[in-house]
Amino acid sequence: MEPHASASPLSQSEFVDRYFMEHRVQVLELAAFLDRLDRARELDAEDDFRLRSLREALAILVDGGGTRVQRVQMTFSDRDTTPLPSLDRQSARGAYDPER
Repeated sequence: MEPHASASPLSQSEFVDRYFMEHRVQVLELAAFLDRLDRARELDAEDDFRLRSLREALAILVDGGGTRVQRVQMTFSDRDTTPLPSLDRQSARGAYDPER
């Protein structure tokens, strides 16, 4: 296989050998979170902005497109560049709520 222009010092096989187990665990943790969510007492968060962002991010991971890190980060980010009148220290929620 021909080397890529901005190649990692590792081959794909070496990369998989080194990092697969760590990422397998992260995927299993995410699957467990989603399973527990499905088994919740009430199914009342289907429209929650955090779950919408998570579903959008998961779709990006499997779409085969490039720049996944940037695109996933942007699903969680507020794209409004208007300065706030004051610092809002209580708003960290892990995803941007466009309705807020």
